[in-house]
Amino acid sequence: MIRFTQLFRALLLVLLAGAASAHDVGVVKLRFEELGDSRYLLRYTAPPGSPQSMALPVLPSNGAWEEEPAMPSGIVRLYFTTIDGAPLQSADRLRLPWNVPGVMVESFWRSGETARHYFIAGKNGIEIPISGLRSGASSFADAAGRYTRLGAEHILTGWDHLLFIGCLLMLVRGVRRIIITITAFTLSHSLMLALTTYGWSPLGPEVVEPLIALSIALLAADALRGSQGNLTTRPAVAAFTFGLLHGMGLANAIADLELPRQEIPIALGFFNLGVEIGQLAFVLPVLAAAALLHRASPDAGRRLIPAAATVIGVTAMFWFIDRTFGIFS
Repeated sequence: MIRFTQLFRALLLVLLAGAASAHDVGVVKLRFEELGDSRYLLRYTAPPGSPQSMALPVLPSNGAWEEEPAMPSGIVRLYFTTIDGAPLQSADRLRLPWNVPGVMVESFWRSGETARHYFIAGKNGIEIPISGLRSGASSFADAAGRYTRLGAEHILTGWDHLLFIGCLLMLVRGVRRIIITITAFTLSHSLMLALTTYGWSPLGPEVVEPLIALSIALLAADALRGSQGNLTTRPAVAAFTFGLLHGMGLANAIADLELPRQEIPIALGFFNLGVEIGQLAFVLPVLAAAALLHRASPDAGRRLIPAAATVIGVTAMFWFIDRTFGIFS
């Protein structure tokens, strides 16, 4: 009969293999341009197989394509007009039926007004009110909500970050040491997130991503060695050191938005808040599950840690090799 740890290892490997590239999704960018009183342009990139290559934007109720567009691919330019010949009104809405977390829209109006705003996904895709494409359209509360959600989603869909935290939890024993270790990691990646966002980073993203994967592999190896591991005695030091790399990686999400400099402080502060909320949303259930498992069977954790550490280490080394080859491709 297959042992429970073997089954656990197989299931975890399948899960991680399916999510191996989940963290490497770039920010979708769309250009909206007013060309005339009733004529507009939408421009975006639709790589083959991407959500934006599988569905066209849905125009406002009084909009119509100048020519019926084919299924988008590559650099897409779509022209549309209003049926009644009048300019779009503030209440009109564009909808992007794409399965993406959000889209950065840069708008250009004939008056010379420009704006850049990030819109998050809802139940039916991404709703973009025309009123939201004006400069100053977003309130502080709107911006705070958007960037907080972006940060939380970035963490909860970022397997490399979650697996690193998972390895830390496998290395640390006791509530006090867990709090100290997670706090060290939080301070470290928050500091480097701010420094990198403002242009100070000793490493480029193409180097940071393989090193993040390698940091996970090192922690997984230490978890396998248990009390004999090199990092087990000083997990907070390891968390702070490797957290610098993870902070540089998190900064790439903000860099992809290409925000105006005056909007960076708001985005940075609330994105980081979202990161911490997402981190807590992962850590607390894991600790609760571990406590319940230990109560049911004190030896279960000791049996599962080697299986989990093996799968995580193998996955991290796959990422490391794949990302390293990506530097030269």
